[in-house]
Amino acid sequence: MKNFNKNKTEKVEVMALFGYQMTPCQPLTFRKEGEAEVEVTELLRTQIRFVGQTTLHIFDILVGREKMRLEFNSVDLSWTLLA
Repeated sequence: MKNFNKNKTEKVEVMALFGYQMTPCQPLTFRKEGEAEVEVTELLRTQIRFVGQTTLHIFDILVGREKMRLEFNSVDLSWTLLA
């Protein structure tokens, strides 16, 4: 998997499915401000990272053939796209 550039991040709106089988959260689509909705083709991997009081839920995804990463911040309930 490629290294994700932390300098190339942007807030996105995500539609996710919560409580599905063995995956407690699965992002289905996301949308950048002012752009069309993008479908997540495949969920590759999930992980949790603790940063101080914040828990980051990290989702490595495929959009078509492009690998991306979505992060969910459990404190401010925001989603960030790292491409």
